[in-house]
Amino acid sequence: MLEPAAALKELVGAFAPLGAERVELSAALGRVLADPVHAREDSPPFDNSAMDGYAVRSAELAGASPETPVRLPLRGESRAGGPPPPPLPPGHAQRIFTGAPLPEGADAVLMQEDSRRPAPDVVEALASVPPGRHVRRRGEDVARGDRLLAAGALVGPGEVGLLAAQRQATVSVHRRPQVALLSTGDELRDLSDPPEPGTIVNSNAYALAAQVRVAGGIPWVLPTAPDEPTAIEAAVREGLRADLLLTLGGVSVGEYDFVRGALAACGVRERFWKVAVKPGKPISFGLAGTTPVVGLPGNPVSAMVTFEVFVRPGLRRLQGDPRPYRPRVEVALASDHRRRAGRLELARARLEAGGHPPRAHLLARQGSGSLPSMVGVDALVLLPPEREEFVAGERLPALLLEGRCDRPPFSVGP
Repeated sequence: MLEPAAALKELVGAFAPLGAERVELSAALGRVLADPVHAREDSPPFDNSAMDGYAVRSAELAGASPETPVRLPLRGESRAGGPPPPPLPPGHAQRIFTGAPLPEGADAVLMQEDSRRPAPDVVEALASVPPGRHVRRRGEDVARGDRLLAAGALVGPGEVGLLAAQRQATVSVHRRPQVALLSTGDELRDLSDPPEPGTIVNSNAYALAAQVRVAGGIPWVLPTAPDEPTAIEAAVREGLRADLLLTLGGVSVGEYDFVRGALAACGVRERFWKVAVKPGKPISFGLAGTTPVVGLPGNPVSAMVTFEVFVRPGLRRLQGDPRPYRPRVEVALASDHRRRAGRLELARARLEAGGHPPRAHLLARQGSGSLPSMVGVDALVLLPPEREEFVAGERLPALLLEGRCDRPPFSVGP
């Protein structure tokens, strides 16, 4: 059996970013930029006010205070979206609103709270202001030609806003990978099929398709293949048209586990089979040319956990993500725990915020077929292979099921 760190390195190293495509900005959320993006214009595009108040010449307010106010006649107004403001004559102030252009001649803004209006056409300054106070200068956020975003940046809501402000209607992103999902087993039925004795719903297809979507891929659920080598081979050949083929079940050592043989018959070169991890030991990985093929265990929890730990980073790499891994943190066990030693265990847990480190509540059921143990899970706690007993308060590493990281989870230290 391969150690988890070696298996992850072997698998992720075989995934290369897919090509680029241009998409509308509205469709870019969650995608990874394939090319850097540079500013088309200055931001802000003009000097403007950061406050409601009065545009002034700062030198004319020297010594202003509530006891010794400086009185200035008002001339003109500047408002956001309004006509260009008139120049500010010496010895005057101009009414100005947040986001409005600073008039020619002004070098500062007296905020409204530091003023009073003894008459409609007069303002009294109750405080002095230095040059530049409450003024957002043209290009102070972004100058034309600046690099806004690097290749490999994940497009989130903030990135969408920045790109829109720069009139970037389309962006170049890595293509979303198509992921073929092939389930095998005579006992599997679709959700819409009527119940029959000895059959179960193919929940794996639904759960794994959801995981693929969350990871940014496009799931392609193939028809379930029966436990018959020829049928499985035909389904494998169909699935190899995708960017990544995931087989669900049939990779263990049972008499009806035909998937590995079918993969070999279809030209898939196996790179490893079996990883010293619990759940999910029978996972396999190979390549058909450059197309990755991962054989996941049939037990629902094993399939979901191994996808999260081993497949998801590869899927993120296909999309050009430079941070394809989940963050690894330190947690404190909320209660004692006992289990059978032998392999690294990825124990499902819910985290309790507020402490440092956060407290991890291991779910009571940790079996590989217990789907309730995948509900509301925040983290996978790494239980070392040689240990059987753990005590409350003990600190252990854990993989968060949210967020991104550039470091593999099985490196030394949290």
